[in-house]
Amino acid sequence: MDIDKLMSRPGMREYTTEQLATWVNDASQVRQLGQILQARLAAQQIEGDKPGSAKRRARKVGKRFNKVADLLQKAAAECEGLNEAYKRDVLDLPERRAKTLEKKQDRRQMRALAWAKARTVVDRSLTESAHAIAAPETAHGQPATPPQAVAPPPQYVSPQPYSLPNTGAANQPLPNITDLFPEAL
Repeated sequence: MDIDKLMSRPGMREYTTEQLATWVNDASQVRQLGQILQARLAAQQIEGDKPGSAKRRARKVGKRFNKVADLLQKAAAECEGLNEAYKRDVLDLPERRAKTLEKKQDRRQMRALAWAKARTVVDRSLTESAHAIAAPETAHGQPATPPQAVAPPPQYVSPQPYSLPNTGAANQPLPNITDLFPEAL
């Protein structure tokens, strides 16, 4: 087969189809041959055989034929996978890369538009704030009164404030908790 023809989509498909048909056909022939040979070996007695040894010997040989047939079928399946991998990883790769690059550029453009829009909104907000601070006038043209500071919310004060007794010296032992808070118990 011409290697240039093999490197094309129809050439690879033709090659893999040919191999697939050959190996599947070979697998079925090997399996049939194994069954025939196993049947003949099971019927053939060799001098000194014990009962059942011919059948065991036939199964061993038949098992090897079946293994060869299974391997041929797996080879046919791998050949089909070869065709798909070649299409995906070699022939379709430039098209997939072009689509990925196009999506990437679209995302970049969308991000740039979003950044521009956010920048416009921030600039407009800052401009309005600067004008409001520079010329604090109401709608009637009179100067606006500056906003008054809001008083902080009241803080919570415990209804029973406890005062700790002054211990005096620093090396004195601490009092018992029941001495400080008699109602707690």
